[in-house]
This record gives sequence, C-alpha cells and structure tokens, in this order.
Amino acid sequence: MPRPLPSQGLAIGDLAARTGLAVSAIRFYETHGILAPVRNAGGHRRYARSDIRRLSFAMAAQKLGLPLAEIAGHLKDLPPDRAISQADWTRISRDLRAGIDARIAALTRLRDKLDGCIGCGCLSLDRCALYNPDDARADEGPGPVLLERD
Repeated sequence: MPRPLPSQGLAIGDLAARTGLAVSAIRFYETHGILAPVRNAGGHRRYARSDIRRLSFAMAAQKLGLPLAEIAGHLKDLPPDRAISQADWTRISRDLRAGIDARIAALTRLRDKLDGCIGCGCLSLDRCALYNPDDARADEGPGPVLLERD
C-alpha cells in the first residue's frame, strides 16, 4: 500500500543535497530497503523528510561496519512516513549494542595480537598468529584461525 505523499515530498536531488549523498547512492540505499519513496503523478520519486534521518542512520551504521541487510532489517518495521522516534532509536540501539560489543572485542584481540606480530619482525614464527606452514591448520577452519582465537 503506497504511503501518503508528504506535502509534495523531497525530490531526489533535494535529498542528495540534504544528506551529502550522490543520487546514485540514494538509489542504491533504496534497492536495499533503506528507503521507500512514493511516486508523484509524473512518476518521479518523492521522499519524506524522515528519509533524511533514515539515510543518516544508515550512513552512521555503515561506518560501524554494519552490512546494509542488517541496517535495513532494523528499519523495516518502522513506519515509512515519520522520523525515527526516541523509542525506536532505543530499541534499535539496544539490538545493536551486543553486535557492536562483539566487534569491539574482536578488534581488540586483533590489535593486541598484531602488536606482538608486528613487533617481532617475523623472527618468532613459532608464536606467530599468522604463520601456518603447509596449511597445517586447514582442519580448524578457513581464514587466520590462530589470529581469530580468544
């Protein structure tokens, strides 16, 4: 069901100017379910002012490393014709917190292990979290399994 046209809405160029995004980026976000513009009688996209906040949230979440599918998932149940409310943001941020905390812990482990690795100058391969001669750790899984361990 199409949402009501918000007093003519914003043209895509206006939305681009307000968010600093290229028009192509806005269309990209649209294809990923971040936005759902309405079409006017001429078939042109029109965006609600609340779409500025949706895009701002998506841009900030991407900087945290969240994939677009996850971002869209957080926005999908919100009414498309209003800005994200404090209650909405509280729920979304609560849902994001555990994932962000896990990313911080993983990045901290990576940083700490790389500090030792970079500092060693590759003179102590027996302790290196990247060294895997003859792919001996293949049965432990893909990627740098020693580096990713707790």
